[in-house]
Amino acid sequence: MSIWFGHLHTRFSRELRDLDNGTEVEYRALGTTGFKISSLSFGTWAIGGSWGVHVDERMALDALNFAVDQGVNFFDTADVYGGGRAETLLGQSFAHRPDIIIATKFCRGGDIHNKDTYLYDSVRHFAEKSLLRLQRDAIDLYQIHCPPTWVIEQGDVFDVLDRLQREGLVRSYGVSVETVEEGHLAMRHPGVSALQVIFNLFRQKPLETLLPEAKKNAVGILARVPLASGLLTGKFQLNDTFPSDDHRNFNRDGESFNVGETFSGLPFAKGVELSDQLRWIQNGRGSMAAAALRWILDQPGVTTAIPGFKNSQQVASNLVALKANPFSPEELERLNNFYHSAVAEHIRGPY
Repeated sequence: MSIWFGHLHTRFSRELRDLDNGTEVEYRALGTTGFKISSLSFGTWAIGGSWGVHVDERMALDALNFAVDQGVNFFDTADVYGGGRAETLLGQSFAHRPDIIIATKFCRGGDIHNKDTYLYDSVRHFAEKSLLRLQRDAIDLYQIHCPPTWVIEQGDVFDVLDRLQREGLVRSYGVSVETVEEGHLAMRHPGVSALQVIFNLFRQKPLETLLPEAKKNAVGILARVPLASGLLTGKFQLNDTFPSDDHRNFNRDGESFNVGETFSGLPFAKGVELSDQLRWIQNGRGSMAAAALRWILDQPGVTTAIPGFKNSQQVASNLVALKANPFSPEELERLNNFYHSAVAEHIRGPY
């Protein structure tokens, strides 16, 4: 056994013990969908692709089933993750498990700036392709995948989603947004039952108005990029590099899509510097990642956080957050001040 593998095995064993020692998954209502989902769930972008390492199919399937064995019942995906690979893996795992709730997304398989992408025939085509890969008859939560603001503001696509809901292809729908403004616009449409937003210790703006309004209107909140593309694990050094097919390389400055999706919009060097200043949060909470996830889970209005994963060990590491100690009022104030005084000015792109 190599030293690296031995270290990984020891760490995984320790995290499994942590999970066995009383971790209980909390289930929260997902807006008005009627679903109750695990407060810590998982996104599948990493097992689909664009994270620099091709995840072996067996490893991905094992991780999905391990998560479910621990009580996770919700997964977020998209038709473009790995060109459909992530949806296919979910279909292989949970085709006959209606108790496992799956959210997927559409529009980025086409031209997001073309109004035809949001017409009935196009959206139904996207939905049917996703259902084929997921091996399901209906999509539990169908989300518009970070469309331009005008799509949300104009609103015609919501009539399309209402029709698909009536036809039984879609059980509920929502929007994955890039900005707080887009979240507020989306909530004007009564059929929107969930919003997916970038939300973490480096992106606290949703706390101000978006989360309170979502809570008031019974709209579910899925917190994505919860670890700021790994910055909030504390594992990166300034000289770290990423493979060419990893979005932390090719989208570092927003070259391919919204810069906020990578390192939460922070320049990498600044993000590493800021994460070093947050190492104190792990004290008494197991790890920096567990602490960062705990902070999200304790914010009023959040339904679930959806970190990514590549293997069962990463699933276990994230689930430790469920046992992490909550932050004291003094610590919360310290983190709020840190965001406003040291972080916010460095975030690039609209948010």
